[in-house]
Parts: sequence; C-alpha cells; structure tokens
Amino acid sequence: MYSREENQKLKREFWIAFAEKYPRKWVLYDTKIKDFSFKFYVDNKKVQVLIDIEHKSEDKRVLYFEKLESLKSIIHEEFVKDLVFEKEYHLETQKIVSRVWVEMSGVKVSNRSDWDRIFDFFYKNMDGLERFYLEYDDYIKDI
Repeated sequence: MYSREENQKLKREFWIAFAEKYPRKWVLYDTKIKDFSFKFYVDNKKVQVLIDIEHKSEDKRVLYFEKLESLKSIIHEEFVKDLVFEKEYHLETQKIVSRVWVEMSGVKVSNRSDWDRIFDFFYKNMDGLERFYLEYDDYIKDI
C-alpha cells in the first residue's frame, strides 16, 4: 500500500509521463457548453475516458445527453467503439449526471508497466471523442 503522499507523487508522475508521451492541449472543460466536459479517469482497477453532463437543469442535461445518443451510431462507427451511454449516472456524492464513457479494466495506475497501455487507451479514445465533438458541436449546442 502506498501512503497518501506516495500515491499523490505517483499520480503526478503518471500525468507528467502521459503529457510527455502525448503532448497536446485537450478540450476537456473548454467545450463552450456549461457543465459539459471530457474527462480522464484512472484508478487501480480501471481507466475511463468520459463525457460528463452535469447541468443543474435536469431538462438541459437530458437534452444534451439525447443529442449525443442520437449520434450514437456515428460515434461508434467513426470515432470510438464500445461507448456506454447512461442518462442517469449516480456519482458517489449521489449527484445525478449523464455520462458517456469507454473503459479498460485490468490495469493499475500503481503498476508502471501498465502506463503505456493506459496512455495509448487515453489518447486513442479521447482523441476520438474530441474529433467527434469538434465535428458535431454546433448540432450538440443547439438545444
């Protein structure tokens, strides 16, 4: 087991190594849609690339989610396969968000030998989601 400080140091090294392998600016929170963001997630069981829609208005959150869902076949065929779409995803805080994600299990951030596989998974899938978003953002924003 790692101490809290060791875990923080390891994660910092992980993100620095990722940025060195794939140096680029990611869209992440700069979507021009309030509470609509792209995220990387990593722990000692799985990694995910995801879109979270956290709009305070449930109606707007659902509308944005339905826009993405209406493009599901295009996303799967042209950008990212195996995406999971969940209209009501419950966070640990009990907050409900809409989430679209792809996941790889069986890897650990604490295992440096997994890092290249994680980095490649992150790059391939986030790049695909961002390319999709940049191509269809006008349609998604129009609610």
